[in-house]
Formats: sequence, C-alpha cells, structure tokens
Amino acid sequence: VSRKDFQAVSPMSGYEDLPGWSAFYESQLSVEEAETLYPRRVTAVHRESLECLTADGTIRLPITTALAEHGVTVGDWVLTERESVEVARVLERKTLLKRGKARRTGRGDGGDEENVQLIAANIDTLFIMSSCNADFSIARLERYVALARQAGVEPVVLLTKEDIACGDPATYINEAAELQDVQVSTIDATSPEAAERLAPWCRPGQTIALVGSSGVGKSTLANTLTGLNITTRAIREVDAKGVHTTTSRSMHPMSGGGWLIDSPGIRSVGLVESGKEEAVDEVFEDITDLATRCKFSNCRHENEPGCAVKVAVSADRLQRWRALQQKNGMTTPKSHKARDAKKDAKISKHLRTKGDRKSKHK
Repeated sequence: VSRKDFQAVSPMSGYEDLPGWSAFYESQLSVEEAETLYPRRVTAVHRESLECLTADGTIRLPITTALAEHGVTVGDWVLTERESVEVARVLERKTLLKRGKARRTGRGDGGDEENVQLIAANIDTLFIMSSCNADFSIARLERYVALARQAGVEPVVLLTKEDIACGDPATYINEAAELQDVQVSTIDATSPEAAERLAPWCRPGQTIALVGSSGVGKSTLANTLTGLNITTRAIREVDAKGVHTTTSRSMHPMSGGGWLIDSPGIRSVGLVESGKEEAVDEVFEDITDLATRCKFSNCRHENEPGCAVKVAVSADRLQRWRALQQKNGMTTPKSHKARDAKKDAKISKHLRTKGDRKSKHK
C-alpha cells in the first residue's frame, strides 16, 4: 500500500492546516502510524500534563515517566491514537532551542552529567529582545545569538522602548550592529507598526520564539502580535520594567498567521556540549577568520607577535569572545588546520541557511 493510497482516509487528512505541520514531520510516519495515529502540537507544558493543539481544538495529555525521561517542550509534535491520551512518540525535531545549565555530578561513575533545559522546539526564528536603556548588554545578546546558531534558528534582535532610552538610541543600535549576520531592528512593542515590521517572520506556517531578560517587553510584543490582552502596569522609570512577567512558556496564534512562543526571562544562557564551538565561531566570525592569519598556529591572541586578531579586533570584543568561551568550557586554542576545516564547513552551512532565508521571505 502506497502513502498516496491511504492519505484520503488517514488521520493525516486536514492536519496540513495545523501550525507548522509539514512534509518533514509527515515523512517520519510509517504507513501504519499514518493510518492510526494523530499528530498534536504541544502549546504548553505543565508539571504533570501537556496542552496540545489538534485539528478539532485543544486537549490535555498526561506526562508519563517515559515522556518525562525523553523530554518534551513547547512546539514539539507528538502522536496519539484518536481516543487515547497516551503519547505514542515524539516526532524528530526540525530545530531545538535548549540551554546548558550548571553541571551536576553523575551517580556511580563519578563523572559529570550535562543538565539541559529544553526551551522550544520546531521554531523558525528567535526574536531576541533588549531594552534601549541601562539593561542593554551586547554580551548578553551575543549569548542569545550563540544559542540560536546552535539550534539552527535564525536570530533577529529587537531593541525595545527606545522612547525612554537612557541617552541616544543610536548608541544601542550601533553597538548591536557588531553582531555578525544578524538583523537588528528598533520597535515600539505597543504599536501596530511593530507587527507590520515583523510580518516577514510571522507568516502562516512559521513559528517564532521570544527571549530576553525579564521586563524588556516580551509580553507586550506578544500582545501586539497575537491580539491577546495581558495586562501590564505602568513602567517604573528607574529600570523601565512593567509588572507582567511570564513564568511559563506557551504558544499562541499570531494575527499574521504564524505562531508565537513566549518564554520567561532566562537568567543564565549556557550552550550545550554538542556544536558549541561552531556556534561561538559563528557569533565571532571576524575573530575566527582573522585567527587563520596569525603567525603561530596555537596563538592565544594575547601578547604573541604576528597576531592578526589583536591588530584588528577591539579589546572589548576580544574580551567578550574569551568570556563566552570560558563560560562554556572552551579554553584550548585550535590549530590553523582545524580552524580552516571548521571554517569551510561553516561557510557551506551559512550559504545553505542564507538560501533558505531568501526563499522564506519571498
């Protein structure tokens, strides 16, 4: 029996309209699964249950021990039988935004076990929000961009509340412009113009996630993009923070047809082990490229003669690069040969991603 033969009567019928459902997920189903199982998209995760969207509305599914051990997060696709509340399996993710937390000592072998927190799955774009005031931190933005690069998600930086900035907003814009291959935009999160400006990322089939420190306007922007009405109190002048703070992640439909995941403020942004070096290299692409021109293959870019990095990169940026490496346990310089190999791989990946973005925004 071919897939074409059973599509008309299978549970998949009508599910092409669910937010983000695509051939990527449908292709993972066996013939038997496509005939008997139904896809549900996770819109919220609670302590003991999931809220999921179906073709007929929303349902709650219990988080079993097996599901908890596997890990599930907002944006995931899960499969169940029509009348069952037990998740048969979680589909492979197209993208996964996650962060490494403080390590804990593993039991039995005396080793360390990485503690990973899942943030959101199957998203296309990460909106990274920062206020144009004393809370602004280019180092924090670089950490969020690294998080997006590691997940294979497009980062877009949004600078908010420029109307109450501490000084000239252009100062923050110019500093954010140091980010490599990242679009930066200033917005008034309360204005309908914000939705118009962000429309290319919020079209039907697209899923975005909002991240940033508490109080930068994530929920205000979520209201603007979705039409929700989450009350925020007057802004305090000292730190420009509203009273509303999101405490859990949830997914909501946007007016433009896409879906949005609003998340709590993340206090610490750490990268998971797999792919962390490549992610940092992408954020500091200028340093990675210049390092191949250093006189010594093991140059640490400190006081070595013939260091191309020290000559061309500002001390502040170089310090932020070192700090991000050290925070994520990356302290050993790579040889020119190793850097060149990773650079070639990075260029290929960049060209593929760039092509995908052009197709998406047409």
